[in-house]
Amino acid sequence: MYARTFSGEIYVINYIYTRILASFLQLCCRKREENSMGKTSKQKKTKADKFIMLPTVDFCFKELMQDKKVRKGLIAALLNVNPTEVESTTLMPTILRKRYPEDKYGILDVRVELKSGVQIDLEMQVESYDFWANRSVYYVSKMYTEQIKEGEDYDKLQKCIQVGILCFPLFEDNKCYRRIALCDTESGEEYTDLIEMHVLELSKLPPEQQNETDLMKWMRFFGGRCEEDFKKMAEKDEYIGEAYEALKNMSEDEIKRMEYEARQKAIRDYNSYMHSAERRGLKNGLKNGIKIGREEILKQQVEKKLAKGKSLEIIADECEEEISVIRALINEIRAE
Repeated sequence: MYARTFSGEIYVINYIYTRILASFLQLCCRKREENSMGKTSKQKKTKADKFIMLPTVDFCFKELMQDKKVRKGLIAALLNVNPTEVESTTLMPTILRKRYPEDKYGILDVRVELKSGVQIDLEMQVESYDFWANRSVYYVSKMYTEQIKEGEDYDKLQKCIQVGILCFPLFEDNKCYRRIALCDTESGEEYTDLIEMHVLELSKLPPEQQNETDLMKWMRFFGGRCEEDFKKMAEKDEYIGEAYEALKNMSEDEIKRMEYEARQKAIRDYNSYMHSAERRGLKNGLKNGIKIGREEILKQQVEKKLAKGKSLEIIADECEEEISVIRALINEIRAE
């Protein structure tokens, strides 16, 4: 009886010990899983929280184009030549001069002159623009005609190229890149290459393929949405690698980051105002409402920029409006 009881007690002790050990091991496994999940979550959060600017924001794009090597790489890709053939890329004033007082101002994003005298206008456009074709033709024509003064010979005229990097579809087909020049409408024979327009539609980028052109690589870089996208393209091209490094440096610069975020906020505010204006316009007559809404938004933007001490020319540049329009709004604001 004692032996059986003792044996039973041993059995009970062993059972309890086994259950405790099993519970302990389960607890350890659960704790390890929780730690692993926590670590993964923390890693994901750190990765997600890492800030990097998007080159499609015009502020960031203009800053990138300050880098000579970045300009050289992009322009070589546009011209379909080796970067070593692009000898120099000089930044020029972005405000196209007015010949007559009633002329419309032209304000470019980035204007570059090559050693050969060729001029290139680089424009980054995020939001859909109803009259993009009209605007690009106007800009390239203005660049072309302002090269010579009255009495000068036409042989001084050099090639002008307008480049539109668009985040919205412009044409109805699936082509993401096209070069447009003056040509015979029947034969397609080029009349002259003195005026060109290049349209890059980032929203139409096809799935990545092997042996892509340098221009396609640049388009994928501009269309990137996170650091992983930029890093991937940087590994494929030395000049895109330079752009990636510049992008990282800008993103770590507190002042530039504040400017970048201010620009993004301005774009969001503009879109918000536009949506509100259009909704009001639908109630009171669509066309009239949108017109009033646009004027109201522009006035509010000008008022905010004035409060920050910005000059007439800078406000006109940032709002992409004629100086005469901005001046009239400033006078109206000050008279209130």
